Amino acid sequence: MAQWKICSTCKRPLDYEQKYWVCSVSTCNRKRTGLYFCSVPCWDAHVPEARHRDAWAEERKAPTAAEWQKLREAEEREGDAPAELDEVPRRRIVSSGEGDDLPKEVLVVVSKVKAYVRARSGMNTSDSVTGVLSEHLRKLCNEAIRNAARDGRKTVLDRDFEPLV
Repeated sequence: MAQWKICSTCKRPLDYEQKYWVCSVSTCNRKRTGLYFCSVPCWDAHVPEARHRDAWAEERKAPTAAEWQKLREAEEREGDAPAELDEVPRRRIVSSGEGDDLPKEVLVVVSKVKAYVRARSGMNTSDSVTGVLSEHLRKLCNEAIRNAARDGRKTVLDRDFEPLV
């Protein structure tokens, strides 16, 4: 095989050891979907069609022919898909400990919270409430992540939150 893959948009060949781009959205990187782009404009052409809310092109480098052959042989032996050579694990299961490196940003829309409280009670809302709500939301998310992991899923669903509320 003279080429490694083909561009998902323009169908030009992607050679071994060539720079290419993938979509940051996980559904575009699944084994069956496997979208590869020869350039950022080709990736950009895919975005409106895929209707992503927030996405970017991630630069990668294609393997050498020998590396690709090794991966294919390993796949045939193990019956598993080849892992990308330069792929970094992107999923993170939060352990029972709190991570200091996790973002501590506000997770709620302040104006919506204030509008709800005012409509419900006629009261004002202090700015310090958003920090407390965000921390509570982080704890709920951590528990939902654990529930999804316990079920062997990589997607947090609404049912992971239901026992918590």
